[in-house]
Amino acid sequence: MSAEGPEANDQRPLRQAQGLAQAKRVETAEPASPGGSNAKPSVVRGPWSVVPAPHAALLAAIAVAYGISHFSDQIDPYHLDVLTGIGINIILAVSLNLVNGYTGQFSLGHAGFMSVGAYFSAAVSLFLAPSILGESGGNAWQQGGFFLVALCAGGLCAALAGLLVGVPSLRLKGDYLALVTLGFGEIIRVIFQNVEKLGGALGLNGIPAFTTIFWVISFVALTVFVVNCLVNSTYGRGFLATHDDEVASEAVGLNTTRYKIVAFVIGAFFAGIAGGLYGHFKLTITPTGFDFTKSIEIVVMVILGGMGNTLGVILAAILLTLLPELLRPIAEFRMIIYSFLLIVLMLVRPQGLFNFSFRPSRQKSAAATPTA
Repeated sequence: MSAEGPEANDQRPLRQAQGLAQAKRVETAEPASPGGSNAKPSVVRGPWSVVPAPHAALLAAIAVAYGISHFSDQIDPYHLDVLTGIGINIILAVSLNLVNGYTGQFSLGHAGFMSVGAYFSAAVSLFLAPSILGESGGNAWQQGGFFLVALCAGGLCAALAGLLVGVPSLRLKGDYLALVTLGFGEIIRVIFQNVEKLGGALGLNGIPAFTTIFWVISFVALTVFVVNCLVNSTYGRGFLATHDDEVASEAVGLNTTRYKIVAFVIGAFFAGIAGGLYGHFKLTITPTGFDFTKSIEIVVMVILGGMGNTLGVILAAILLTLLPELLRPIAEFRMIIYSFLLIVLMLVRPQGLFNFSFRPSRQKSAAATPTA
């Protein structure tokens, strides 16, 4: 008799059966993951699953732009003109929304940055293109590459102008900043009006028709991509903090002036890009096309769409571009009705026409929370 006694002998078959069952489970089990017994098995990802959603959306938008441009000859020229105008206005509104909406400033000089980009990109195309591309103008790829260089040159000049204006003026707030930016826009307009090499009061004519629907949609996607990624990044939280409370932001160590200058420069860059697209689409630009009225038009798009709401600003830019065209049959009353509708929309939806909140109310949330 063993030392365990008769009761141990009776339980031995049960223990053996349990051991066999455990061994069988070990044999049929999946290999353990490197992270331990509780770690989830690794998942093999495809080549596209590692691409972040914003980058994938940007690539998809560029692909769509290429597809639309491939069939642009079959689109009615009037519809193509309206679609191009919508794209340019979206770039202007989204870039201004970074300054006025997300950072909480009030700039009235966006048309001035647009004019800088329009004039400098047009000057590059008019004065440098013949010497580089030759009399034939080069092939389509050479023209596209040169146009991209001209747009970047105009955008960088506008960004430089934004830096020169932003450094001394963005320490101001509220109405004072609005007055300074408004004065800058008028100064730029007067300068271009008196520079004879840039056409003077008659403007620049004969600008090459490089703007296509591909470039417009691609830069719309790029503008939305840059603004969204910037605002939703860790660095971009400084813009939102500056908008919410500058004093509290400075108290915790944020340099709010730097954030305002960065937003101002980025917004000015994309305004310059929009100006370059505009100039190479209209083929002629004049200083009067970038006056105070144009700045107000862009500000209205931002306010109507909802400050700090990128999707709402895009929808407002589309609406305010289409509305004058829809009212064209009654041309003599068009501007009166257009202004009246804007006043009504501002009174009915002061927070923005497309600034909707989908968060549940506190009462519904409290009712849905189970009591202990």
